[in-house]
Amino acid sequence: MTTRGDTTFPAHLVRPDLRDFAGYSSARTSAPTGLPDRIWLNANESGVASSADDAGGSRRYPDPQPPALVEAFADLWATTPDRVVVGRGSDEAIELLVRSLCRPGGDGVVVTSPTFGMYAVSARLHGVPVIDVPQTDDELRWRVDTAAVARAVRDKGARLVFLASPGNPTGSVVPLREIAALTEELADQAVVVVDEAYGEFAAQRSAITLLEEHPTLVVLRTLSKAHALAGARVGIALAHPDLVAVLRRVQAPYPLPAPVTELALRALSEEVLHATRQHVGDVLRLRDQVGRWLRDLDGVRTVYASEANFFLVRCDDPDALLHTLGAAGIVVRDMRHLPGLHDALRITIGTGPEMSALREALTSARPAPTTEETPA
Repeated sequence: MTTRGDTTFPAHLVRPDLRDFAGYSSARTSAPTGLPDRIWLNANESGVASSADDAGGSRRYPDPQPPALVEAFADLWATTPDRVVVGRGSDEAIELLVRSLCRPGGDGVVVTSPTFGMYAVSARLHGVPVIDVPQTDDELRWRVDTAAVARAVRDKGARLVFLASPGNPTGSVVPLREIAALTEELADQAVVVVDEAYGEFAAQRSAITLLEEHPTLVVLRTLSKAHALAGARVGIALAHPDLVAVLRRVQAPYPLPAPVTELALRALSEEVLHATRQHVGDVLRLRDQVGRWLRDLDGVRTVYASEANFFLVRCDDPDALLHTLGAAGIVVRDMRHLPGLHDALRITIGTGPEMSALREALTSARPAPTTEETPA
């Protein structure tokens, strides 16, 4: 365990063969600075714009880490640009962390099922063992046993811990005090990653507030959910500057296309952020309404408390419910492939009219009352 107040990132947590790895030196990262660049002949780009891109905005390779976007994210989360890595959604950040910290066939990754599947997928693609510490279900919410996570890290020699908070598909958060205690306890052995893809919908403050005191903590955020830019694929990792430098070195060149960067910058403007906050408020109000009537439906046994923009629902007959919704043109997520969720579906909070259509489909599917049941 590191001593409290130690704010350096322990270099021994980086894969030994990557500690001195310089990465690929692209035309943008190796270009000279301080000179009046007028004619660029260093990247084998086209000398003229495409007919599909009259303005030529995509003729040049983009910055690997666009400074304006990095600074916008840093401002949004009240941190510094050297703590930010931008990439192709949170999925790329997950992959970069596994690649940078875990030796293939050696250091393990701890997950807490049921959880987001990409943690295990990335680990397995890199030949890294996956250690599962299942969450507990009290029929109201799911809970991560952080003490059991710590034991698993020690016993199995894991190097990474992934905690989704709010969880997907559980909708539950991991309390900040438990995140802080776990990170501190494991600081000499493992990096703790808190995936806050749904953080805008949660009442709990962000784990980003813990970064300064915990150099082995990483927080993931995305523009895919509350910011409504899933198709743009923009995610970020916020971490200690030393770890950020490692992640940037192992990242493939030019992760964000120039048009995507422009779109992301517009999304982070004050005007659009204001609209996003209003949208989040609308989702939260609608989530409360939907939760109330979902719990009253016949055949629905459990609707878990949610701090995300969805509900995890257990039902008596998932196949029948899926058939009913499919006939109405409504698609929800079948979660029965995940451990412990043999009867569960995940339902996203859409628009008001979409939720009305969902309710109508579910209520109209109830059997008609018999003559004896019909009120006089």
